[in-house]
Amino acid sequence: MIFKNFFTNSIGILISRIFGLIRDLLMASVLGANIYSDIFFVAFKLPNLFRRIFAEGAFTQSFIPAFINSKNKSIFTYKIFVRFFIFLIFASFIVTIFSGFFAKLIALGFDEKTIEIASPLVAINFYYLPLIFAVTFMGSLLQYKNHFATTAFSTALLNIALISSLLLTDGMDKKSIIYAMSYAVIIGGVLQLLTHILAIKNRNLLKLFKFGFQNRKKDKTKDEEKRFFFSFSHAILGNSTPQISAFLDTWIASFLLTGSISYLYYANRIFQLPLALFAIALSVGIFPKIARLVKNSETQKALLLFKNGFWFLLFLLTLSAIGGFILSEEIVKILFQRGAFSSEDTIKSAGVLQMYLVGLIPYGLSKLFSLWLYANHRQKEAAKIALFALGTNLLLYTILVKPLGVEGLALASSCAGIVLLSFTIRAFGIKEFLDIIRDKKLVIFVGMLIIYIPTLLYIKEIISEYL
Repeated sequence: MIFKNFFTNSIGILISRIFGLIRDLLMASVLGANIYSDIFFVAFKLPNLFRRIFAEGAFTQSFIPAFINSKNKSIFTYKIFVRFFIFLIFASFIVTIFSGFFAKLIALGFDEKTIEIASPLVAINFYYLPLIFAVTFMGSLLQYKNHFATTAFSTALLNIALISSLLLTDGMDKKSIIYAMSYAVIIGGVLQLLTHILAIKNRNLLKLFKFGFQNRKKDKTKDEEKRFFFSFSHAILGNSTPQISAFLDTWIASFLLTGSISYLYYANRIFQLPLALFAIALSVGIFPKIARLVKNSETQKALLLFKNGFWFLLFLLTLSAIGGFILSEEIVKILFQRGAFSSEDTIKSAGVLQMYLVGLIPYGLSKLFSLWLYANHRQKEAAKIALFALGTNLLLYTILVKPLGVEGLALASSCAGIVLLSFTIRAFGIKEFLDIIRDKKLVIFVGMLIIYIPTLLYIKEIISEYL
């Protein structure tokens, strides 16, 4: 059942990323790596930051354990949803009114003319956030029912909407294209929401909202809500290190050479594929089960499930990280080098990709180890670890950006991931971690590397002859 959930998530994410790749190919060809592509990536950065914090960790990992333990699930569900949704709608209005300020905040290095173009796009894109929160909330309820397919496959709808906007605006000026893409983001969010409404209706989950509304004035969940919000506030910090790092990367890159934001974007898109396809898919698939086992004091069963997940994830992430690092230039060239995307753009993007891939294994495994802390209601401890890792990232910016430029941003983020994993393992338990490592799979793992690396180098030589 658990690995069925993993494969469901992975296939859904893969389909979404295939459409995302098509979208990026079109964007690279139409927009290239210039000020207009930078403006769109900046406009989408803020809602995308919060989307990843919500959808890929903080909310789900706080809500599911709280929902499982709630004695009044319908009232608890209704109140949490309404409070978040109203807050996000209000925040969207604030961003609309002060869009110039937020555009400047995201990309401080932009000049006034560029900020003027970016401001309305920032406002438009931000309305995706309340939509994707509703999607995440309903997706959490579906996860509780062990239904993962809707959330996994519906993520492709955003990319389909963006692809459609690029095709429909073919031949228009670049400013019109990025406006069309911004409205497509909202359309994609609406489509995702509609699919989730149908899914929870088919599984008779809408009654939670109905009964919650009817009994909303009953003060039966006050303590549960307090515990949830306390847990959620720490979970945000615990899950947001890579997202905040990416946000800071964009902010600092706005001071660097034109195109730097785009190099980060294209490299990060490749980096995020194995992270989402393996680490996030596995984490989402096993978390509800681990949370139930921990709640029922079945610790050994939970640890066995965790151990199997660890080795499965380690193999996949290692293959991806090493393969991507060695073949980075070839990958970027095959995917993006056409139209307005030049060979120089390929070289710079490939360098950034290599630096990101240094952190693939640490970030992927830390997401898995964090699950144990969340399932055991140790969000505060996870938050402290994440803050320390973020502080390390900020320190490394001052050391690496000047000599390495945009590559230094990616390397600083990866080093922060190493720190994050180290301290998360320490919180999990050194003894417990060593028990996981002492396994015959370690010999297989080392043997795989001995064969895999020379094979990749040989493949690189062959590919280079044809590119």
